[in-house]
Amino acid sequence: MSETAVKAPGSAPGAADSNRWKALVFIALAQLMVVLDATIVNIALPSAQADLGISDGNRQWVVTAYALAFGGLLLFGGRIADLWGRKRAFVIGLTGFAAASALGGAATTGAMMFGARALQGVFGAMLAPAALSLLAVMFTDAKERAKAFGIYGAIAGGGGAVGFILGGVLTEYLDWRWTFFVNIPFAIVAALGAYFVIREPEGGRNRNPLDIPGVLLSTLGLVSLVYGFTRAESDGWGDSLTVGLFVASAVLLAAFVVTEAKVKAPLLPLRVITDRNRGGIYLSLGIAIIAMFGTFLFLTYYLQVINGYSPIKTGFAFLPMIAGMMIGSTQIGARLMTRVPARALMGPGFLVAAVGMLLMTQLEIGSSYSSTILPSMLLLGLGMGTAFMPAMSLATLGVEPRDAGVASAMVNTSQQVGGAIGTALLNTIAASATTAYIKDHIGSATSKSQAQLVQMQGAVHGYTNAIWIAVGMLVLAAVVVVTLVNAGRPGSTAVAGSEEGVEDELAVPVVAH
Repeated sequence: MSETAVKAPGSAPGAADSNRWKALVFIALAQLMVVLDATIVNIALPSAQADLGISDGNRQWVVTAYALAFGGLLLFGGRIADLWGRKRAFVIGLTGFAAASALGGAATTGAMMFGARALQGVFGAMLAPAALSLLAVMFTDAKERAKAFGIYGAIAGGGGAVGFILGGVLTEYLDWRWTFFVNIPFAIVAALGAYFVIREPEGGRNRNPLDIPGVLLSTLGLVSLVYGFTRAESDGWGDSLTVGLFVASAVLLAAFVVTEAKVKAPLLPLRVITDRNRGGIYLSLGIAIIAMFGTFLFLTYYLQVINGYSPIKTGFAFLPMIAGMMIGSTQIGARLMTRVPARALMGPGFLVAAVGMLLMTQLEIGSSYSSTILPSMLLLGLGMGTAFMPAMSLATLGVEPRDAGVASAMVNTSQQVGGAIGTALLNTIAASATTAYIKDHIGSATSKSQAQLVQMQGAVHGYTNAIWIAVGMLVLAAVVVVTLVNAGRPGSTAVAGSEEGVEDELAVPVVAH
Protein backbone atom coordinates (compact mmCIF):
# COMPACT_ATOMS: atom_id res chain seq x y z
CA MET A 1 0.00 0.00 0.00
CA SER A 2 1.31 3.44 -0.83
CA GLU A 3 1.71 5.63 2.22
CA THR A 4 3.45 8.46 0.35
CA ALA A 5 0.71 11.06 0.20
CA VAL A 6 0.75 11.98 3.85
CA LYS A 7 0.79 15.33 5.59
CA ALA A 8 4.12 17.02 5.76
CA PRO A 9 5.01 18.78 8.99
CA GLY A 10 3.84 22.33 8.93
CA SER A 11 1.43 21.88 6.01
CA ALA A 12 -2.04 23.31 6.24
CA PRO A 13 -4.35 21.33 8.49
CA GLY A 14 -6.54 19.11 6.42
CA ALA A 15 -4.35 19.30 3.32
CA ALA A 16 -3.66 15.57 3.41
CA ASP A 17 -7.37 14.92 3.84
CA SER A 18 -8.53 16.91 0.81
CA ASN A 19 -10.20 13.71 -0.41
CA ARG A 20 -11.81 12.94 2.96
CA TRP A 21 -15.41 13.43 1.72
CA LYS A 22 -14.75 11.10 -1.24
CA ALA A 23 -13.19 8.66 1.24
CA LEU A 24 -16.35 8.85 3.37
CA VAL A 25 -18.36 7.50 0.39
CA PHE A 26 -16.21 4.34 0.23
CA ILE A 27 -16.08 3.90 4.02
CA ALA A 28 -19.88 4.26 4.19
CA LEU A 29 -20.29 1.76 1.32
CA ALA A 30 -18.17 -0.80 3.17
CA GLN A 31 -20.09 -0.22 6.41
CA LEU A 32 -23.39 -0.69 4.54
CA MET A 33 -22.14 -4.01 3.17
CA VAL A 34 -21.16 -5.31 6.64
CA VAL A 35 -24.44 -4.19 8.26
CA LEU A 36 -26.53 -5.53 5.36
CA ASP A 37 -24.88 -8.90 5.76
CA ALA A 38 -26.16 -9.24 9.32
CA THR A 39 -29.79 -9.37 8.09
CA ILE A 40 -29.81 -10.10 4.35
CA VAL A 41 -28.87 -13.78 4.81
CA ASN A 42 -31.70 -14.31 7.34
CA ILE A 43 -34.30 -13.74 4.60
CA ALA A 44 -32.54 -16.22 2.30
CA LEU A 45 -31.94 -18.86 4.99
CA PRO A 46 -35.00 -21.09 4.32
CA SER A 47 -34.13 -21.36 0.59
CA ALA A 48 -30.43 -21.97 1.27
CA GLN A 49 -31.26 -24.60 3.89
CA ALA A 50 -33.47 -26.53 1.45
CA ASP A 51 -30.91 -26.33 -1.40
CA LEU A 52 -27.91 -27.43 0.65
CA GLY A 53 -29.73 -30.01 2.78
CA ILE A 54 -28.87 -28.31 6.08
CA SER A 55 -30.76 -29.83 9.02
CA ASP A 56 -32.99 -27.74 11.30
CA GLY A 57 -30.55 -28.35 14.14
CA ASN A 58 -27.60 -27.00 12.15
CA ARG A 59 -29.23 -24.10 10.29
CA GLN A 60 -28.46 -21.67 13.14
CA TRP A 61 -24.76 -22.01 12.25
CA VAL A 62 -25.33 -19.94 9.10
CA VAL A 63 -25.95 -17.00 11.46
CA THR A 64 -23.87 -18.16 14.44
CA ALA A 65 -20.62 -18.82 12.50
CA TYR A 66 -20.63 -15.19 11.31
CA ALA A 67 -21.55 -13.76 14.72
CA LEU A 68 -18.90 -15.78 16.59
CA ALA A 69 -16.03 -14.88 14.24
CA PHE A 70 -17.08 -11.23 13.95
CA GLY A 71 -17.81 -10.66 17.64
CA GLY A 72 -14.84 -12.68 18.88
CA LEU A 73 -12.18 -11.10 16.67
CA LEU A 74 -13.22 -7.43 16.73
CA LEU A 75 -10.66 -6.30 19.33
CA PHE A 76 -7.93 -8.19 17.46
CA GLY A 77 -9.11 -6.59 14.20
CA GLY A 78 -9.02 -3.14 15.79
CA ARG A 79 -5.44 -3.62 16.96
CA ILE A 80 -4.42 -5.00 13.55
CA ALA A 81 -5.70 -1.71 12.06
CA ASP A 82 -3.55 0.23 14.54
CA LEU A 83 -0.51 -1.95 13.75
CA TRP A 84 -0.69 -2.32 9.98
CA GLY A 85 -2.36 0.98 9.18
CA ARG A 86 -6.09 1.53 8.88
CA LYS A 87 -6.15 1.91 5.11
CA ARG A 88 -4.25 -1.36 4.60
CA ALA A 89 -6.47 -3.24 7.08
CA PHE A 90 -9.56 -1.74 5.43
CA VAL A 91 -8.59 -2.83 1.90
CA ILE A 92 -7.46 -6.32 3.02
CA GLY A 93 -10.69 -6.71 5.01
CA LEU A 94 -12.79 -5.75 1.97
CA THR A 95 -10.88 -8.08 -0.36
CA GLY A 96 -11.22 -11.01 2.06
CA PHE A 97 -14.90 -10.28 2.63
CA ALA A 98 -15.54 -10.35 -1.14
CA ALA A 99 -13.70 -13.69 -1.48
CA ALA A 100 -15.63 -15.19 1.45
CA SER A 101 -18.91 -13.95 -0.09
CA ALA A 102 -18.03 -15.60 -3.41
CA LEU A 103 -17.37 -18.85 -1.51
CA GLY A 104 -20.73 -18.59 0.28
CA GLY A 105 -22.60 -17.94 -2.95
CA ALA A 106 -20.93 -20.94 -4.60
CA ALA A 107 -21.46 -23.24 -1.58
CA THR A 108 -22.52 -26.80 -2.42
CA THR A 109 -22.64 -28.19 1.14
CA GLY A 110 -23.67 -26.94 4.57
CA ALA A 111 -20.05 -27.13 5.82
CA MET A 112 -18.86 -24.95 2.93
CA MET A 113 -21.56 -22.40 3.77
CA PHE A 114 -20.63 -22.37 7.48
CA GLY A 115 -16.95 -21.90 6.59
CA ALA A 116 -17.75 -19.01 4.24
CA ARG A 117 -19.84 -17.29 6.90
CA ALA A 118 -17.03 -17.68 9.47
CA LEU A 119 -14.55 -16.17 6.98
CA GLN A 120 -16.94 -13.26 6.35
CA GLY A 121 -16.91 -12.69 10.11
CA VAL A 122 -13.09 -12.80 10.28
CA PHE A 123 -12.64 -10.19 7.53
CA GLY A 124 -15.59 -8.14 8.81
CA ALA A 125 -13.82 -7.93 12.18
CA MET A 126 -10.81 -6.41 10.41
CA LEU A 127 -12.86 -4.13 8.18
CA ALA A 128 -15.38 -2.59 10.62
CA PRO A 129 -12.94 -1.09 13.19
CA ALA A 130 -10.65 0.15 10.39
CA ALA A 131 -13.59 2.00 8.78
CA LEU A 132 -14.65 3.79 11.97
CA SER A 133 -11.09 4.63 13.04
CA LEU A 134 -10.34 6.08 9.57
CA LEU A 135 -13.19 8.52 10.15
CA ALA A 136 -11.84 9.30 13.62
CA VAL A 137 -8.40 10.30 12.33
CA MET A 138 -9.51 11.94 9.05
CA PHE A 139 -12.27 14.21 10.37
CA THR A 140 -10.87 16.35 13.19
CA ASP A 141 -12.87 19.56 12.63
CA ALA A 142 -15.89 19.49 14.97
CA LYS A 143 -18.56 20.44 12.40
CA GLU A 144 -17.16 18.20 9.66
CA ARG A 145 -16.84 15.36 12.16
CA ALA A 146 -20.51 15.82 13.09
CA LYS A 147 -21.60 15.55 9.43
CA ALA A 148 -19.34 12.57 8.70
CA PHE A 149 -20.47 10.61 11.75
CA GLY A 150 -24.08 11.56 11.02
CA ILE A 151 -23.90 9.85 7.64
CA TYR A 152 -21.98 6.88 9.09
CA GLY A 153 -24.42 6.54 12.02
CA ALA A 154 -27.46 6.59 9.73
CA ILE A 155 -25.97 3.83 7.58
CA ALA A 156 -24.89 1.78 10.62
CA GLY A 157 -28.40 2.05 12.08
CA GLY A 158 -30.52 1.73 8.94
CA GLY A 159 -28.48 -0.80 6.96
CA GLY A 160 -29.99 -3.78 8.75
CA ALA A 161 -33.50 -2.81 7.66
CA VAL A 162 -32.28 -2.29 4.06
CA GLY A 163 -31.01 -5.88 4.28
CA PHE A 164 -34.57 -7.13 4.73
CA ILE A 165 -35.70 -5.41 1.51
CA LEU A 166 -32.67 -6.44 -0.54
CA GLY A 167 -32.76 -9.99 0.84
CA GLY A 168 -36.46 -10.30 -0.04
CA VAL A 169 -36.00 -8.95 -3.59
CA LEU A 170 -32.93 -11.10 -4.36
CA THR A 171 -34.41 -14.30 -2.90
CA GLU A 172 -37.82 -13.85 -4.53
CA TYR A 173 -36.69 -12.72 -8.00
CA LEU A 174 -33.20 -14.20 -8.43
CA ASP A 175 -31.79 -16.84 -6.07
CA TRP A 176 -30.59 -17.01 -2.44
CA ARG A 177 -26.98 -17.17 -3.73
CA TRP A 178 -27.26 -13.53 -4.76
CA THR A 179 -27.52 -12.48 -1.12
CA PHE A 180 -23.82 -13.44 -1.05
CA PHE A 181 -22.79 -12.40 -4.56
CA VAL A 182 -24.24 -8.89 -4.05
CA ASN A 183 -21.37 -8.15 -1.62
CA ILE A 184 -18.73 -8.56 -4.33
CA PRO A 185 -19.42 -5.35 -6.33
CA PHE A 186 -19.83 -3.42 -3.04
CA ALA A 187 -16.44 -4.67 -1.83
CA ILE A 188 -14.59 -4.12 -5.14
CA VAL A 189 -15.83 -0.53 -5.51
CA ALA A 190 -15.09 0.29 -1.85
CA ALA A 191 -11.61 -1.33 -1.94
CA LEU A 192 -10.55 0.38 -5.19
CA GLY A 193 -11.94 3.71 -4.01
CA ALA A 194 -10.18 3.39 -0.65
CA TYR A 195 -6.87 2.40 -2.26
CA PHE A 196 -6.78 5.41 -4.57
CA VAL A 197 -8.57 8.03 -2.46
CA ILE A 198 -7.82 7.50 1.24
CA ARG A 199 -4.74 9.27 2.55
CA GLU A 200 -4.26 8.11 6.11
CA PRO A 201 -2.53 10.70 8.36
CA GLU A 202 1.04 9.78 9.31
CA GLY A 203 2.17 9.02 12.84
CA GLY A 204 -0.96 7.27 14.11
CA ARG A 205 0.37 3.70 13.97
CA ASN A 206 0.81 1.62 17.09
CA ARG A 207 4.14 -0.10 16.50
CA ASN A 208 4.22 -2.05 19.74
CA PRO A 209 4.43 -5.86 19.46
CA LEU A 210 1.10 -7.69 19.42
CA ASP A 211 -0.25 -8.76 22.82
CA ILE A 212 -0.75 -12.49 22.08
CA PRO A 213 -2.17 -13.47 25.54
CA GLY A 214 -4.63 -10.56 25.22
CA VAL A 215 -5.68 -11.71 21.74
CA LEU A 216 -6.31 -15.29 22.90
CA LEU A 217 -8.12 -14.35 26.14
CA SER A 218 -10.35 -11.69 24.54
CA THR A 219 -11.22 -13.82 21.49
CA LEU A 220 -12.04 -16.95 23.52
CA GLY A 221 -13.91 -14.88 26.15
CA LEU A 222 -16.05 -13.05 23.60
CA VAL A 223 -16.71 -16.22 21.55
CA SER A 224 -17.82 -18.02 24.76
CA LEU A 225 -20.12 -15.12 25.66
CA VAL A 226 -21.74 -14.83 22.20
CA TYR A 227 -22.08 -18.61 21.83
CA GLY A 228 -23.49 -18.88 25.36
CA PHE A 229 -26.34 -16.54 24.47
CA THR A 230 -26.88 -18.30 21.15
CA ARG A 231 -27.17 -21.67 22.94
CA ALA A 232 -29.43 -20.18 25.62
CA GLU A 233 -31.88 -19.28 22.86
CA SER A 234 -31.96 -22.80 21.40
CA ASP A 235 -31.23 -25.06 24.42
CA GLY A 236 -32.40 -22.99 27.41
CA TRP A 237 -30.61 -21.07 30.17
CA GLY A 238 -30.26 -24.11 32.43
CA ASP A 239 -28.44 -26.23 29.80
CA SER A 240 -25.12 -27.39 31.27
CA LEU A 241 -23.07 -26.33 28.23
CA THR A 242 -24.77 -22.91 28.22
CA VAL A 243 -23.90 -22.36 31.90
CA GLY A 244 -20.36 -23.65 31.26
CA LEU A 245 -19.89 -21.15 28.42
CA PHE A 246 -21.00 -18.24 30.61
CA VAL A 247 -18.65 -19.31 33.43
CA ALA A 248 -15.76 -19.75 30.96
CA SER A 249 -16.49 -16.33 29.46
CA ALA A 250 -16.45 -14.64 32.87
CA VAL A 251 -13.14 -16.30 33.82
CA LEU A 252 -11.49 -15.57 30.45
CA LEU A 253 -12.60 -11.92 30.32
CA ALA A 254 -11.54 -11.36 33.97
CA ALA A 255 -8.13 -12.86 33.11
CA PHE A 256 -8.02 -10.56 30.05
CA VAL A 257 -8.56 -7.44 32.19
CA VAL A 258 -5.84 -8.54 34.66
CA THR A 259 -3.46 -9.25 31.76
CA GLU A 260 -4.14 -5.89 30.10
CA ALA A 261 -3.37 -4.06 33.35
CA LYS A 262 0.06 -5.74 33.55
CA VAL A 263 1.48 -6.12 30.03
CA LYS A 264 3.64 -3.41 28.49
CA ALA A 265 1.74 -3.14 25.17
CA PRO A 266 -1.86 -4.28 25.82
CA LEU A 267 -4.32 -5.28 23.10
CA LEU A 268 -6.95 -3.08 24.79
CA PRO A 269 -5.30 -0.30 26.83
CA LEU A 270 -7.60 0.05 29.84
CA ARG A 271 -7.45 3.85 29.40
CA VAL A 272 -9.74 3.38 26.38
CA ILE A 273 -12.61 1.93 28.44
CA THR A 274 -12.02 3.45 31.89
CA ASP A 275 -12.64 6.94 30.53
CA ARG A 276 -16.11 7.59 31.95
CA ASN A 277 -17.50 9.05 28.70
CA ARG A 278 -16.34 6.22 26.46
CA GLY A 279 -17.31 3.59 29.06
CA GLY A 280 -20.79 5.16 29.23
CA ILE A 281 -21.06 5.16 25.42
CA TYR A 282 -20.05 1.48 25.06
CA LEU A 283 -22.44 0.39 27.83
CA SER A 284 -25.43 2.45 26.66
CA LEU A 285 -24.96 1.40 23.01
CA GLY A 286 -24.82 -2.29 24.00
CA ILE A 287 -28.02 -1.96 26.08
CA ALA A 288 -29.85 -0.06 23.30
CA ILE A 289 -28.81 -2.65 20.70
CA ILE A 290 -30.33 -5.40 22.91
CA ALA A 291 -33.68 -3.61 22.48
CA MET A 292 -33.19 -2.94 18.75
CA PHE A 293 -32.27 -6.48 17.67
CA GLY A 294 -35.20 -8.01 19.53
CA THR A 295 -37.59 -5.59 17.87
CA PHE A 296 -36.31 -6.35 14.36
CA LEU A 297 -36.88 -10.02 15.05
CA PHE A 298 -40.39 -9.77 16.56
CA LEU A 299 -41.65 -7.24 14.04
CA THR A 300 -40.43 -9.43 11.17
CA TYR A 301 -42.29 -12.44 12.63
CA TYR A 302 -45.39 -10.35 13.38
CA LEU A 303 -45.61 -8.94 9.84
CA GLN A 304 -44.86 -12.23 8.06
CA VAL A 305 -46.45 -14.89 10.30
CA ILE A 306 -49.37 -12.98 11.84
CA ASN A 307 -50.18 -10.47 9.08
CA GLY A 308 -49.07 -12.63 6.12
CA TYR A 309 -46.66 -10.10 4.57
CA SER A 310 -44.23 -11.33 1.89
CA PRO A 311 -40.45 -10.90 2.56
CA ILE A 312 -40.37 -7.89 0.19
CA LYS A 313 -43.42 -6.24 1.75
CA THR A 314 -41.90 -6.82 5.20
CA GLY A 315 -38.69 -5.11 4.08
CA PHE A 316 -40.58 -2.08 2.79
CA ALA A 317 -42.57 -1.95 6.06
CA PHE A 318 -39.26 -1.12 7.78
CA LEU A 319 -38.62 1.93 5.55
CA PRO A 320 -40.16 4.49 7.97
CA MET A 321 -37.59 3.41 10.56
CA ILE A 322 -34.76 3.96 8.07
CA ALA A 323 -36.21 7.39 7.19
CA GLY A 324 -36.44 8.24 10.90
CA MET A 325 -32.82 7.18 11.43
CA MET A 326 -31.61 9.28 8.50
CA ILE A 327 -33.45 12.35 9.79
CA GLY A 328 -32.34 11.75 13.39
CA SER A 329 -28.69 11.28 12.38
CA THR A 330 -28.18 13.91 9.71
CA GLN A 331 -30.77 16.59 10.54
CA ILE A 332 -30.98 16.46 14.35
CA GLY A 333 -27.81 14.78 15.63
CA ALA A 334 -25.32 16.30 13.19
CA ARG A 335 -26.81 19.83 13.45
CA LEU A 336 -26.96 19.88 17.26
CA MET A 337 -23.86 17.83 18.11
CA THR A 338 -21.52 20.83 18.13
CA ARG A 339 -24.01 22.98 20.07
CA VAL A 340 -25.20 20.82 22.96
CA PRO A 341 -23.54 18.16 25.18
CA ALA A 342 -23.73 14.61 23.84
CA ARG A 343 -25.89 13.39 26.72
CA ALA A 344 -28.50 16.07 25.87
CA LEU A 345 -28.91 14.32 22.51
CA MET A 346 -28.38 10.69 23.51
CA GLY A 347 -30.59 10.63 26.64
CA PRO A 348 -33.68 12.14 24.95
CA GLY A 349 -32.90 10.10 21.80
CA PHE A 350 -33.11 6.81 23.70
CA LEU A 351 -36.30 8.00 25.46
CA VAL A 352 -37.98 8.92 22.14
CA ALA A 353 -37.06 5.44 20.87
CA ALA A 354 -38.55 3.99 24.10
CA VAL A 355 -41.84 5.82 23.37
CA GLY A 356 -41.83 4.28 19.87
CA MET A 357 -41.23 0.87 21.42
CA LEU A 358 -44.02 1.54 23.95
CA LEU A 359 -46.49 1.99 21.06
CA MET A 360 -45.40 -1.41 19.78
CA THR A 361 -46.52 -3.08 23.03
CA GLN A 362 -50.10 -2.37 21.88
CA LEU A 363 -49.81 -4.83 18.96
CA GLU A 364 -52.70 -7.25 18.53
CA ILE A 365 -53.79 -9.57 15.71
CA GLY A 366 -54.97 -7.26 12.93
CA SER A 367 -53.39 -4.08 14.36
CA SER A 368 -53.36 -1.30 11.78
CA TYR A 369 -49.98 -0.64 10.17
CA SER A 370 -50.66 3.08 9.74
CA SER A 371 -51.96 3.76 13.26
CA THR A 372 -49.68 1.51 15.34
CA ILE A 373 -46.60 0.25 13.50
CA LEU A 374 -45.83 3.31 11.34
CA PRO A 375 -45.66 5.89 14.18
CA SER A 376 -43.74 3.49 16.43
CA MET A 377 -41.16 2.87 13.67
CA LEU A 378 -40.75 6.59 12.95
CA LEU A 379 -40.19 7.38 16.64
CA LEU A 380 -37.82 4.44 17.05
CA GLY A 381 -35.78 5.54 14.02
CA LEU A 382 -35.74 9.21 15.01
CA GLY A 383 -34.67 8.44 18.57
CA MET A 384 -32.00 5.90 17.63
CA GLY A 385 -30.60 8.08 14.83
CA THR A 386 -30.33 11.07 17.16
CA ALA A 387 -28.63 8.98 19.88
CA PHE A 388 -26.32 6.92 17.63
CA MET A 389 -24.84 9.94 15.93
CA PRO A 390 -23.06 11.57 18.90
CA ALA A 391 -22.35 8.07 20.33
CA MET A 392 -20.35 7.04 17.25
CA SER A 393 -18.36 10.27 17.38
CA LEU A 394 -17.81 10.39 21.15
CA ALA A 395 -16.68 6.74 21.27
CA THR A 396 -13.46 7.69 19.44
CA LEU A 397 -13.16 11.29 20.66
CA GLY A 398 -10.04 12.15 22.64
CA VAL A 399 -8.46 8.75 21.89
CA GLU A 400 -4.77 8.79 21.01
CA PRO A 401 -4.40 8.09 17.27
CA ARG A 402 -2.50 4.84 18.03
CA ASP A 403 -5.59 3.58 19.93
CA ALA A 404 -8.22 4.70 17.38
CA GLY A 405 -8.60 1.22 15.88
CA VAL A 406 -9.17 -0.59 19.17
CA ALA A 407 -11.52 2.17 20.44
CA SER A 408 -13.54 1.77 17.24
CA ALA A 409 -13.53 -1.99 17.74
CA MET A 410 -15.10 -1.50 21.18
CA VAL A 411 -18.09 0.26 19.53
CA ASN A 412 -18.59 -2.71 17.23
CA THR A 413 -18.01 -5.19 20.08
CA SER A 414 -20.69 -3.56 22.26
CA GLN A 415 -23.10 -3.74 19.30
CA GLN A 416 -22.28 -7.39 18.47
CA VAL A 417 -22.51 -8.58 22.07
CA GLY A 418 -25.68 -6.49 22.56
CA GLY A 419 -27.18 -8.08 19.44
CA ALA A 420 -26.39 -11.62 20.62
CA ILE A 421 -27.81 -10.93 24.09
CA GLY A 422 -30.89 -9.18 22.65
CA THR A 423 -31.78 -11.99 20.27
CA ALA A 424 -31.37 -14.73 22.90
CA LEU A 425 -32.80 -12.91 25.92
CA LEU A 426 -35.87 -11.40 24.27
CA ASN A 427 -36.57 -14.56 22.25
CA THR A 428 -36.55 -16.64 25.44
CA ILE A 429 -38.88 -14.19 27.21
CA ALA A 430 -41.26 -14.19 24.23
CA ALA A 431 -41.25 -18.00 23.94
CA SER A 432 -42.04 -18.56 27.64
CA ALA A 433 -44.83 -15.91 27.62
CA THR A 434 -46.33 -17.51 24.49
CA THR A 435 -46.23 -21.01 26.04
CA ALA A 436 -47.90 -19.76 29.24
CA TYR A 437 -50.63 -17.91 27.30
CA ILE A 438 -51.46 -20.91 25.09
CA LYS A 439 -51.52 -23.26 28.12
CA ASP A 440 -54.00 -20.94 29.91
CA HIS A 441 -56.32 -20.34 26.93
CA ILE A 442 -56.18 -23.44 24.70
CA GLY A 443 -58.80 -25.22 26.87
CA SER A 444 -61.49 -22.75 25.80
CA ALA A 445 -60.90 -23.46 22.08
CA THR A 446 -63.67 -25.69 20.72
CA SER A 447 -62.54 -25.95 17.09
CA LYS A 448 -59.32 -26.15 15.05
CA SER A 449 -59.70 -22.55 13.86
CA GLN A 450 -60.14 -21.31 17.43
CA ALA A 451 -57.06 -23.26 18.50
CA GLN A 452 -55.07 -21.62 15.68
CA LEU A 453 -56.36 -18.22 16.79
CA VAL A 454 -55.23 -18.90 20.39
CA GLN A 455 -51.77 -19.85 19.10
CA MET A 456 -51.51 -16.63 17.09
CA GLN A 457 -52.76 -14.58 20.05
CA GLY A 458 -50.17 -16.38 22.19
CA ALA A 459 -47.38 -15.46 19.73
CA VAL A 460 -48.39 -11.77 19.74
CA HIS A 461 -48.66 -11.87 23.55
CA GLY A 462 -45.08 -13.24 23.64
CA TYR A 463 -43.82 -10.48 21.29
CA THR A 464 -45.41 -7.68 23.34
CA ASN A 465 -44.07 -9.11 26.61
CA ALA A 466 -40.55 -9.07 25.19
CA ILE A 467 -41.05 -5.58 23.72
CA TRP A 468 -41.91 -4.32 27.24
CA ILE A 469 -38.42 -5.50 28.29
CA ALA A 470 -36.98 -3.65 25.28
CA VAL A 471 -38.73 -0.45 26.46
CA GLY A 472 -37.05 -0.89 29.85
CA MET A 473 -33.67 -1.43 28.15
CA LEU A 474 -33.95 1.86 26.26
CA VAL A 475 -34.89 3.74 29.42
CA LEU A 476 -31.88 2.11 31.15
CA ALA A 477 -29.63 3.20 28.24
CA ALA A 478 -30.87 6.79 28.74
CA VAL A 479 -30.13 6.58 32.50
CA VAL A 480 -26.59 5.26 31.82
CA VAL A 481 -25.93 8.16 29.42
CA VAL A 482 -27.21 10.85 31.78
CA THR A 483 -25.27 9.33 34.70
CA LEU A 484 -21.91 8.57 33.05
CA VAL A 485 -21.49 10.71 29.95
CA ASN A 486 -20.39 14.12 31.14
CA ALA A 487 -18.61 15.44 28.06
CA GLY A 488 -19.34 18.92 26.80
CA ARG A 489 -20.10 19.61 23.16
CA PRO A 490 -18.02 17.27 20.99
CA GLY A 491 -15.26 19.38 19.53
CA SER A 492 -15.74 22.26 21.95
CA THR A 493 -12.22 21.68 23.19
CA ALA A 494 -10.86 20.39 19.90
CA VAL A 495 -7.16 20.61 19.31
CA ALA A 496 -6.76 22.09 15.87
CA GLY A 497 -3.81 21.28 13.68
CA SER A 498 -0.98 23.52 14.71
CA GLU A 499 2.31 24.35 13.12
CA GLU A 500 4.29 22.27 15.59
CA GLY A 501 4.33 19.23 13.38
CA VAL A 502 2.49 16.09 12.42
CA GLU A 503 1.60 14.90 15.90
CA ASP A 504 -0.31 18.09 16.66
CA GLU A 505 -2.07 18.02 13.32
CA LEU A 506 -3.18 14.49 14.04
CA ALA A 507 -4.69 15.33 17.39
CA VAL A 508 -8.34 14.40 17.57
CA PRO A 509 -10.70 16.56 19.63
CA VAL A 510 -10.21 16.12 23.36
CA VAL A 511 -13.15 15.40 25.63
CA ALA A 512 -13.62 17.94 28.40
CA HIS A 513 -14.06 16.28 31.79
